[in-house]
Amino acid sequence: MFQGQWQNRKTKLDDFKPYLHERWAEGCTNAWTLWEEIKTHGYSGGYGAVRAYLQPYRTIPTAPAARPPSTRTVAGWILTHPDALLESERRKLKSVLAHCPELDALASHVRTFGRMITELQGDRLPQWIRGVRADDLPSLHTFANGLERDLAAVTAGLTLPWSSGVVEGHVNRIKMMSSSRGHRSPRPSQNRT
Repeated sequence: MFQGQWQNRKTKLDDFKPYLHERWAEGCTNAWTLWEEIKTHGYSGGYGAVRAYLQPYRTIPTAPAARPPSTRTVAGWILTHPDALLESERRKLKSVLAHCPELDALASHVRTFGRMITELQGDRLPQWIRGVRADDLPSLHTFANGLERDLAAVTAGLTLPWSSGVVEGHVNRIKMMSSSRGHRSPRPSQNRT
């Protein structure tokens, strides 16, 4: 019989509800603290009204926050050719890079270096090194320093179509055969006197 009679009646709390919503969204969920805050803004009502108003927000289940991708996962995305990534991985990587300018710069340098390798653009290496030095990425600076130590050989390796992979394969095969046969270096003889 009395249902809805008081539903549209104005309360002392109405003017402060937007503030309460804002603070709740910021993570302040303590009714007493919020009551104290709105009192300083002119609220003259009691604590019970604030607590009762906030009660339904406590029972609304919140979706668990998605776990951020692991460092290994993000590194894998950066090191994979963009065309080989799934659409969902591309979106996640884009989101990660948007939140970290340093990681975005790193990803850009890695992708450029990958193009130099796959498209034999070794002549662009000095320009790439200058670009790396312009950013505050100490681990990439260390890598660039190593490349500069033997710049001519690295440039040739990134430019010329020849590879020493076959020779390296034979060397590894010989090493494996030696270790599987139990070859060990002879021990020096011990003189007993």
